[in-house]
This record gives sequence, structure tokens and C-alpha cells, in this order.
Amino acid sequence: MAETVAEVLGRTYDRALVGELVASYEQAQRNYFLGGHRLSAVEGGRFCEAAYRILEFATSGSYTPVGSNLDTERVARKLQSLPASAYPKSIRVHIPRSLRLVYDIRNSRDAAHLADGIDPNLQDATLVTGVLDWVLAELVRLSGGTTPDRARALVEELVTRRVPAVQDFGEYQKILRPGLRAGDRILVLLYRRGSRGADYGELSAWLPASARANLRRTVRMLDGKSLVHAMGETVRITYAGQKSVEMRDLLQPL
Repeated sequence: MAETVAEVLGRTYDRALVGELVASYEQAQRNYFLGGHRLSAVEGGRFCEAAYRILEFATSGSYTPVGSNLDTERVARKLQSLPASAYPKSIRVHIPRSLRLVYDIRNSRDAAHLADGIDPNLQDATLVTGVLDWVLAELVRLSGGTTPDRARALVEELVTRRVPAVQDFGEYQKILRPGLRAGDRILVLLYRRGSRGADYGELSAWLPASARANLRRTVRMLDGKSLVHAMGETVRITYAGQKSVEMRDLLQPL
């Protein structure tokens, strides 16, 4: 079974904080996909509080207790004062500054909704979810909790695979566009899986019964068009396949 982000981060950072970080990340993404843009910013603030504490834990072995007031400016100053020889710049500078941006949007953006008549919630939520992607990917990359290849794959999935047309139910990936043809269903599923790809058994389980009998023939057809690459029992989407999915707007649910 493939490792999850929570499992990888939990090997290095406090597990309770990792749980809070991942839960708020997932909720922010879910709100964004479902149009709850203001709620995405709220969850972004919750994510930031967990991330600041993870940075405290990573650099000192302790953190501000959950439920206590978190002085983010003090934390940021302390992180920035750490020796460059001991900690990467992402921990000392880049992540804290990114979190500050999200935190400020959560705390004060509503005050800026003045008389111009333009609601910035969508643009705020887009920025917030993008920053959350980057911060979570950085924490994975820096954690050392898995192999470099697996860390790279997890990072790629985090920052490039937003697919609201597929809902993840653990081992089952459900496509929320029932009218898609079998070939397009396969492309959307593989887009969601990123560099991991999927084996024929997984694809068969995720496809409707009517598409299973011709699964291998459909994959060969997609392979012949360079939209996927099949090697052994594993099928992965190609750059051409990714572009096809994006250009035909197959990533959104009905």
C-alpha cells in the first residue's frame, strides 16, 4: 500500500500536529472544490497554526501547546534567527513567511471588503490553497520520512493533481462524471494518481462493470496515442495525456 502524507510526516514530526495539519489541509481543499471559498481561508488559518507548531517542534523538540495563544511573530523571529548552517532556509524563512500571508488573509481580509463591490473570496481561496500545497510539499520534502523517490512522488501529487472530478474513498476512487467514456475515465483516474499510476486491478475496480471487459484493449488504444504508458501491470499517464485531460476540462465534477 502506498504511503500517505500523514504517515511520512508522522515519522518525523509530532503525530497529533500532523493529524491537525493534514485534516485542515484536506478540509480547505474540499471547501475550495465545493465553492466554500471563505471557509477555505478559515481552514488555511487552522493549517498555519499546526504548521507553525511543527516548525517549533522540528527546531526545538517542543511547541506551543494546542489551545494556548500562539505568538506567530515571535515564532517567525526565532526561526529566522536560527543558524543557516543548521537549518535550511525553507524552515527559517520561506515557510514562516508563506504562513504569515495565509494567516493575515484569514484574520484581516474581511476588513478589506470595502465598497468596490468585488468579492475577493475566490482569489483569496485560490491563493490560500496554493500556499498550503507548497508548504505541505516542503514539509514532506524536508522530513526525511521516506525515500527520496517517494518524497518526490508525494510532492508532485500534492502540487499538481487537483482533481475534484474524482473523490477519494480510501482504496476506491470514484469518478463524479458518470457520462465519461471508458478511455476518458481511465485518463482522469491516472491524472489523479500522478507518478504512481495504477495497476490493472485498481483500474478495473474503479471502472463500471461495462468498461472492465475491454480494459486492456482501451489502455492499448490510449498507449498507441501516447496518452498513457503501460509497463507490465502498471499504467501511468503521459504529459500528452495530462494535457488532453486539462484541455477538455475533464477535471471538474458535473
